[in-house]
Amino acid sequence: MPEARLAGWRTRIDAALAQALDSADVPAPLDAAMRHAVLLGGKRMRPLLTLATASMFADEQPAVPAAVAVELVHAYSLVHDDLPAMDDDALRRGQPTVHVAFDEATAVLAGDALQALAFDVLAAADLAPERIVALVATLARAAGGAGMCGGQALDLAATGRSAATSLAGLERLHALKTGALIRACVRMGALSVGADGSALDALDRYATALGLAFQVRDDLLDVEGDSAQLGKTAGKDAAQDKATFPALLGLDASRERLAALRVDMDAALERFGSRADALRELARLAVERTA
Repeated sequence: MPEARLAGWRTRIDAALAQALDSADVPAPLDAAMRHAVLLGGKRMRPLLTLATASMFADEQPAVPAAVAVELVHAYSLVHDDLPAMDDDALRRGQPTVHVAFDEATAVLAGDALQALAFDVLAAADLAPERIVALVATLARAAGGAGMCGGQALDLAATGRSAATSLAGLERLHALKTGALIRACVRMGALSVGADGSALDALDRYATALGLAFQVRDDLLDVEGDSAQLGKTAGKDAAQDKATFPALLGLDASRERLAALRVDMDAALERFGSRADALRELARLAVERTA
């Protein structure tokens, strides 16, 4: 069953993340902040996508370094996203955010160190050099100005100006801020085991729809959830006048968009048959999640 495979992969990912942090050899205060950011919970959606994709073509073991790297980059992005200069949030995964638990300077350094560690893990992977280069390039593009950082810049620019944001602009924002790393997770899983170009194209269609679905669901949860359920501060999007799908489309139309994206994901995976069952399960979890 996909659920059992996902549970096993989560255990494997957590152990590999702990091992990567153990090998980082950083000063104690910084080490504690990095561990706080990475090891205190989380759905592990992104590294699970990496391993689930690799498992469609081969044993997923070669994709473990990529799975660790994408989760480290994700953790770094959350640390910086929560900073007072960004979203100024005090709660993440049901715990105080890193700048609250430690201090702002330590949080900045922890994020920087986690990003660097991600590329260190990839560089040390036991893979052919050309595969390592492809993985590094994929993650760098997804995390940089043409990906996650660019999306965050668009998000900051749109905060307080939700009425001036178009649906196309909002989708572009999230294609960069959230979607770029999700697409990279899937692509890196495939690259780790040498999947061919036609498979990569179909997987990219799946991941593009998943990235947008993940954000639509996130926006709905900010309206419908509570802080205890979510593990982060609920209602902040409206309080900060952020551009969101419910704000632009309304709740019902946002739910319809989410359902349509699920159809798109299923269509993209159809060619893979039962080999893609773990990716289908991750899609289901993304659109049905309550936290």
